[in-house]
Amino acid sequence: MTALSAIFIRDMRLAIRVGGGALMGVLFFLVVITLVPFAIGPDLALLNRIGPAILWIAALLASLLTLDRLFATDHEDGSLDLILTSRAPLELVVLAKGCAHWVTTALPLVVVAPFVGIFLNLGGRAGAATVLTLLVGTPALTFIGIIGAAISVTLRRGGLLLAVLVLPLTVPILIFGVAAANAAVSGPIPFGTPFMTLCGLSLASLVVGPFAAAAALRLEME
Repeated sequence: MTALSAIFIRDMRLAIRVGGGALMGVLFFLVVITLVPFAIGPDLALLNRIGPAILWIAALLASLLTLDRLFATDHEDGSLDLILTSRAPLELVVLAKGCAHWVTTALPLVVVAPFVGIFLNLGGRAGAATVLTLLVGTPALTFIGIIGAAISVTLRRGGLLLAVLVLPLTVPILIFGVAAANAAVSGPIPFGTPFMTLCGLSLASLVVGPFAAAAALRLEME
């Protein structure tokens, strides 16, 4: 547990020092959200209707910004070889690195989402429902993304491959996340149905993601 906590703290410090975590993700998130009203126009009803989808897409793209460096940095400085040969189970190491990525990248987006939702005419119940779905669903984006990051760890330009691998797998997360946010406002389905499905997808990715990423790392580093 000491080794895993050290890896968790180390990844958080690296993300903060290089500005690749909260700062870059939040700035990108803000840019996307503020550009949408200019592109669509002053139609407040339309912005309110598509607001949850825009927030989810912006959160997905922001979380992808630093995923390609999640294992690549360790591979470049040789620390990945030490991690693979250490006594700590690789699956738990991947879990710790994924949690550090979520805390430094996705969690700040959840925090600022209620404020940037004003640009999309989201307030009250709609804004709260969207923030809740982001809080529950963004871990799934992270732990699906670490699989692609592990597969592309040895590639010099793996960012494009990472996006190609990860984006199709995140479609169910987007569908149920947006459906839950819309159901809280207008229905006709109850909020609990898509929300519980989203929770199940996040839990499944939390279990499957570290094992799949650890297996990919072992194959790539052989």
